[in-house]
Amino acid sequence: MFDIVVGNPIIQREVFSLIKSSKALGIQIVLALVFVLLVVIRWPTDSQVDLSNAQSIQVFRVFGYGLLIALLLFVPAFPAVSLVKEKSKGTLALLFNSQMSPLAIYTGKFLGVFAFVLLLICLSVPAVAACYAMGGIDLGQHVGKLYGVLILMVAQYTALGLLISSRSGSGDSSMRMTYFAVAMISSITLIPHLLFQGEGSMTATLADWLRCLSPFAAVMEIMGHASFGAQGRLEADTVAWRFMMLSLAVTIGFAVPTITQLNYRIFDRSRSQGKITDEQSRGVKAFRGVFFLVDPQRRKAGIRWVNPVFVKEFRTRRFGRIHWILRLVALCAVISVALTGLTAVQSQAWGPEIIGGIMALLQILLILLLIPSTSSGLISSERESGGWTLLQMTPMSTFKIVNGKLMSSLVTVVAILAGTLPGYLVLMWIQPELSYQIGRVLISLLFAAVFAVCLSSFVSSLFRRTAPATATAYGILIGLFIGTLLIWLGRDAPFGYNVVKTALVLNPLAAALAEMQVSGFETYELIPTSWWISGALSFLCLLGLGLQVARINRPS
Repeated sequence: MFDIVVGNPIIQREVFSLIKSSKALGIQIVLALVFVLLVVIRWPTDSQVDLSNAQSIQVFRVFGYGLLIALLLFVPAFPAVSLVKEKSKGTLALLFNSQMSPLAIYTGKFLGVFAFVLLLICLSVPAVAACYAMGGIDLGQHVGKLYGVLILMVAQYTALGLLISSRSGSGDSSMRMTYFAVAMISSITLIPHLLFQGEGSMTATLADWLRCLSPFAAVMEIMGHASFGAQGRLEADTVAWRFMMLSLAVTIGFAVPTITQLNYRIFDRSRSQGKITDEQSRGVKAFRGVFFLVDPQRRKAGIRWVNPVFVKEFRTRRFGRIHWILRLVALCAVISVALTGLTAVQSQAWGPEIIGGIMALLQILLILLLIPSTSSGLISSERESGGWTLLQMTPMSTFKIVNGKLMSSLVTVVAILAGTLPGYLVLMWIQPELSYQIGRVLISLLFAAVFAVCLSSFVSSLFRRTAPATATAYGILIGLFIGTLLIWLGRDAPFGYNVVKTALVLNPLAAALAEMQVSGFETYELIPTSWWISGALSFLCLLGLGLQVARINRPS
């Protein structure tokens, strides 16, 4: 094992190729500035001595949450394309012909990405040293445990990215699935504990262990926010330690199937030819028509009276085809109703406002997961595959091409968000006086969805490859929707009411939470100013998209 690590040439190649790239240099500079700003914005400005160490804890909290979000933004982008890029270039087959074993290849890939991310973490050491110098921060209980959680989180998500990359056919699909999986593990795993906590049943115990897969739960415990959302008695501070233990096990669980996949069988992806429904018997046709509602194996009718690019996107994009959209809509409807019902039964002390806030958070999570994956490749994927040249040769105008692509993303997102409406209907049935607030919340979420589509499409026009476009779109949207909440954490000290309101008004999620009177947001009046800003930003993104597409269409 020592020889696999020390004499592994892949480690050096991966690390040096990442360090030498201009994008990696830009990430390092941005992260270094962010880490400094996270400390500066919460640094005390008065000359009084804080004997209670409350200010140092506040600075450390903002820094810790900021570091966690920064790593969640940048870590999945590197392992997600590591192996699939080797497959597309043909260099993975050369590695199989070398004397390196699958374990050595995997170790080189894993440690190469892991070492580069550790370098990014090291950039935060001066900022955390400043927090420690203020006093009130324990080196082992706070700093050591925080870095332990984050390092193991990086290892877990690196192994997850390599697993998905080994089974993907392209870099953009691997990037989308990796970000989706990271969001599911870090966010969705928290919900069962919120619903079943304090019951003492086996379900509650399993939900309590399930939340330990999320780094958010571990970091919140370290920062002293373990009681957030708690109903009933508080538990011992063991979430961070359980996260570390589970993270090691999950990392190994992700690594084993990836290592076994690293052989020549990775190139053998046989697919069934399938059977056309039109060639089956009437009984089979009737059964599939009822079961699928929209049969994916049935021959499609001709394109008439509809934008052909719009139809092309639905017929060729994965998860964009109509039968997948209907399945996602049905799934969202079931989840929203189940969540509302379970929350009303299991956590009656929360009240409808908290339930509405959870629903809004889930819808924003859907927006963050789905929109960059469907919109960030609208232009970049065509340029990468050469399809944009073919579209230019058609009699369609550029406006019609871009309009068809934009409408395909908007229809997909609106349909999926509409699937969550039954949950709001149940909520209005529980408390009818919330109808006006829920209507304004839905308008805010619609503005958020439109802005996310426009931004992702504009980002797509700036890149020639889909993978970096997807990573950039995810980074900007997560930074806007979640990053601005860091300023909200600094409300009252050092930020005043007007500063926090100015930051939150840029965030449609904050506008929805403020409208639902969620604790901490009830004092901010963000609507309709937030709608005007989201609309203006969407218009600017569309204007930038038009200018960029015009530039692309110029003769080369």
